[in-house]
Amino acid sequence: MKARVTVTLKSGVLDPQGKAIEGALRSLGVDGVTSVRQGKVFDIELAGGDKAGAEAALKQAAEKLLANMVIENYRVEVLG
Repeated sequence: MKARVTVTLKSGVLDPQGKAIEGALRSLGVDGVTSVRQGKVFDIELAGGDKAGAEAALKQAAEKLLANMVIENYRVEVLG
């Protein structure tokens, strides 16, 4: 089974890396960029077929390891 955990900064948290990417995109001539927020994506493969169990385990992993719960949000998607 495959899953994806996406971690993003909470709104209101400064994102200097996103601002740097935004500036670089503009300097490369990419038009229309008004804002960039950076994040992390974890593609995870799991043994077994228990979707609910996998989602619960990944939420626990996100809260304990993958995301800094003070400044980041996460989303778990079990892809099948």
